[in-house]
Amino acid sequence: MTTHDVSDTPRPRRKALGRLAAAGAALAVIAIAGSAVAEDPTGDWQGVLKTGGGSLRLAVHINKTASGGYDGALDSLDQNAKGIPLAAVTSDGARLSFTVPSVGARYDGAWSAGDHRWVGEFNQGGTGLALTLARGEAPPAPAPVAYRAAPWPYAEREVAVAVKGVDVRLAGVLTTPDGPGPFPAVVLIAGSGRNARDENVFGHPIFAVIADHLARHGIAVLRYDKRGVGASTGDYSVATSADFAADADAAATFLAAQPKIDPRRIGLVGHSEGGIVAPMVARSDPNVKFVVLLAGPGVTGDAIIMAQQRAILLASGGSPAMADTAGAQERRILDAVEKAPDHAAAVAAARAELTSMGLPGDQADLQARQVGSDWFRFFLAYDPAPALRALHVPVLAMIGSKDLQVPAEQNLPALRAALAANPDATVVELPGLNHLFQTATTGSPSEYGQIAEHVSPLALDRLSDWIARHSGGK
Repeated sequence: MTTHDVSDTPRPRRKALGRLAAAGAALAVIAIAGSAVAEDPTGDWQGVLKTGGGSLRLAVHINKTASGGYDGALDSLDQNAKGIPLAAVTSDGARLSFTVPSVGARYDGAWSAGDHRWVGEFNQGGTGLALTLARGEAPPAPAPVAYRAAPWPYAEREVAVAVKGVDVRLAGVLTTPDGPGPFPAVVLIAGSGRNARDENVFGHPIFAVIADHLARHGIAVLRYDKRGVGASTGDYSVATSADFAADADAAATFLAAQPKIDPRRIGLVGHSEGGIVAPMVARSDPNVKFVVLLAGPGVTGDAIIMAQQRAILLASGGSPAMADTAGAQERRILDAVEKAPDHAAAVAAARAELTSMGLPGDQADLQARQVGSDWFRFFLAYDPAPALRALHVPVLAMIGSKDLQVPAEQNLPALRAALAANPDATVVELPGLNHLFQTATTGSPSEYGQIAEHVSPLALDRLSDWIARHSGGK
């Protein structure tokens, strides 16, 4: 549910933030005009993939091999994904083709001598999108906004958090406002994917921005690399949301014992999957005095996946009929995974479904391992409602109206229902914001890297104002 992987929630057949292009209207193979003059494909090429809901800047690097063939790599610049290996790279000077196995994509193009470029189609998951490749560097993305202006009215220090009962040490940074304290404080809990302490998604250091803002408002912040990521120890590949809850619990306990931190004013702020983890911890940890859910789900992962896929496909130019077809396929894969008794059976069942849908064997294997993983199986089945109903501390839940990964129309009513008995629960829809709480046009993940804004001031101010009222901060 952060991107990537991002942040964001992995989806069957591809991750929500990990695919190179959201689905768009199917295109016919493009007829190419121009002479058949041969062109050497080696070198650097760039193009822009239009997805209906936005565009993605791609860079393709093709090399000559010792055997006389070709290999190469692809960069999806707006998704901060670089060095994605190409396979089956072939060219006779008049045509160029290659596959991108890790995302289930293929490119076929023809050389247009008059335009000095390859003109063709990028096909992913059965959806074809026009892609023209020209020599040179891709056009730059918008310059990101600055989020940290000197002088910094806070101090930062590296910390290490031991997780009880397991061989895991979380490496992170504690940001403390200037002054004697003691200060209210929060633990930031990242969304899905291999997120380090800044929860950097497509070049947007979301947690660093939040930490800077909160520290300027008198609130200390602890953020950390997820287990097995960055400088933290542990095995990320076998961890589930329950394991990440143990890590967040350890972080809250650690924070309560730090100098200048008021142990009576500690809260959890969870983004996306972190919005599942935070209530899991807060329902039983007496250190936690308040909870903030940033795009936190109110329904099961199974329901999130289905709604997410449809919303992104429609926002990216797909038709309702295409969304219906894709949803039926997704449903078959989810059912196969959920009925499987264990990890191995889930992977085998997903592979069988993907293969039956025409996905090549290597791509089916890769995606089956993703959707059959322990993390994904836990996420599909987990219902956040019981933990939300068990919360007896103040809760703020915010979702952007243009969030397509945790759709507001699906999750806000569920959150309100689960928190109905809590007298100090606030559930808010923030107009015009996407899953990363950026000001967005469509909300599609393909826009994330093209938006200069890291996090909307509207979201930051709502967050700091609410925490201040419920913790005694500035």
